[in-house]
Amino acid sequence: MEQAKSVLLKCEALSVGYTSSSLEKPIVKEANLQLKPGMFTTLVGINGSGKSTLLRSLAGLQKPFSGSVILNDIPLNKLSPDARSKCISVVLTGQQISKNLSVLELVALGRQPYTNWLGKLSAHDKTHIDQAIASTQLEALQHTPCYALSDGQFQRALIARALAQDTPIIMLDEPTTHLDLHHKASIFTLLSEIAHKHHKTVLCTTHDIELVLSLCDEMIVIQNEKAQQNTPQQLIADGVFNQLFPSNSIGFDQNSRRFFIK
Repeated sequence: MEQAKSVLLKCEALSVGYTSSSLEKPIVKEANLQLKPGMFTTLVGINGSGKSTLLRSLAGLQKPFSGSVILNDIPLNKLSPDARSKCISVVLTGQQISKNLSVLELVALGRQPYTNWLGKLSAHDKTHIDQAIASTQLEALQHTPCYALSDGQFQRALIARALAQDTPIIMLDEPTTHLDLHHKASIFTLLSEIAHKHHKTVLCTTHDIELVLSLCDEMIVIQNEKAQQNTPQQLIADGVFNQLFPSNSIGFDQNSRRFFIK
């Protein structure tokens, strides 16, 4: 597939982390990354490596320690929250969302950046909502309350809400947590289709490295406070996954693309 070469969002010398007892604790340092339209990029690393923190900083939800995030040649911190919400939609783990909403009502929340102060939906809004529901194959469930959905169905509804928001960039933090293998594969396939068919820039954090190796266009791997980006094929060839885990008890077979216990 021919991919667009333009860069939509990038970070330069970005260092992120958390603050404890007034002390800054960086966990990713001096990252230089690029996200392009029509590409599905996954962000991987071991627990505590900084995946979620980096994603939140790229989305403008968390202030970095240093460096910059640039969207369409504009520093992200110069954009208002309203302007950012029309450029980046975010699906976070553990978001406080009432499951008494129907799927249709949940997806309609994606249009909040565009509705008037009364929250009235226009015909244009309703078209985006209908298209998002269709793209995530939720038509038969659109009037179902979210509490009656399976975890996989609810995750699709959250993705549909992000699609309805109609932003060029969609970022997701661990969207397959608590899902079984079948539903994990279904979500990752959907995200790949959204990137390619809808020409969206999709960034997703995940622990399911083996599953996404054959589905994503590029990967960002965090290791030892550094983030490196490349195609899965090149990262495998460079032996990046062989030393991903800190102990010597886990190896990676480049031919089968699988991790194994030594």
